[in-house]
Amino acid sequence: MSLNFRFAVVSDLHIALPETIRDRPNQFHLVEVSIPALELVLKHLEQLELDFLLLPGDLTQDGEPENHAWLRSRLLQLPFPVYVVPGNHDVPTLLPDERSIGLRDFPHYYRNFGYDNPEQLYYTRQLLPGVQLIGLNSNQFDEQGKQVGRMDDAQLSWLQQVLTDVDDQLVLVMIHHNVVEHLPGQSRHALGRRYMLENAPVLLQMLQDSGVQLVFTGHLHVQDVAYHEGIYDITTGSLVSYPHPYRILNFRTDAQNRQSLQIESPRVEAVPGWSKLPQVSRQWMGDRSGAFMFKLLTEAPLNMPSSEAEKLTPSLRDFWPDIANGDALFDFSHFPAAARRYFEAFSAIAPDGTPALIDNHTTLLL
Repeated sequence: MSLNFRFAVVSDLHIALPETIRDRPNQFHLVEVSIPALELVLKHLEQLELDFLLLPGDLTQDGEPENHAWLRSRLLQLPFPVYVVPGNHDVPTLLPDERSIGLRDFPHYYRNFGYDNPEQLYYTRQLLPGVQLIGLNSNQFDEQGKQVGRMDDAQLSWLQQVLTDVDDQLVLVMIHHNVVEHLPGQSRHALGRRYMLENAPVLLQMLQDSGVQLVFTGHLHVQDVAYHEGIYDITTGSLVSYPHPYRILNFRTDAQNRQSLQIESPRVEAVPGWSKLPQVSRQWMGDRSGAFMFKLLTEAPLNMPSSEAEKLTPSLRDFWPDIANGDALFDFSHFPAAARRYFEAFSAIAPDGTPALIDNHTTLLL
């Protein structure tokens, strides 16, 4: 079957109605722009004749029922289908409390957006003839009630059956947590692994065995395309965090039946009251990155003495904004050898040593 279609991905919306916004001066993102930024993006997408839109989680600031209700109402007005999955911010508690919905409440809010069974936190839907979407839930709670990024056994069993049933179709998978590392050592570092699915190897093996190539994730708030043994994990930066990106994707089949995915990544440049949004949010992120960078320097694997880390931290002020922007190329030649190797490894470099600028605008040959 010759497949040709267009869709979009908008991630980590963190929708926050003005009356729900709480003061969090140390957070990297700006929920204050969540609604005007989304409105601007939707206005653009409505002009493109999309086949569908994917929203891979963190739809709301912190699971507030009024924010979920607002988003549901807004999505119902769109001229194309929308599909969602929950992020950690959408279901921060197992049971509902005075501020947030509970984990099991999520499908009830989004019955028009993938969930035909309101008692199940995952689903599969045919998007187009020959194209199947699998929406997964990566939010679980341990015995202490702590939220963790994991798929439970029941969901994995369900997924195995679904993959068996749709093995003759193009399958797209959407899940909030990353399943392929987007940063060096992400699954091993304390600061990075909370963005990874704990049992990612199990999921990856299932997808590889079924020939699935495309996974769409969020959570990390960076623009990055990662590849592992036949699978692309395309993670999209947050709409409320520098550089305020979203993605427009064209799946194409040529005359020789070769398939490709063209990726473009527009950004929100301004919203009312924020005429220079990227500049402001980049500054905001850099201003708050000092403690994060100091931790990277002083914890494993660098384990740098505090006195030395304090000297290097100012040079890393824009490190995370550059990572979030995608396609970063770093030069830390003034750093000690070990620190230089560590931070330059985050550059967008292919195994042969050449730049691999595929995070924002590229065509993947499938």
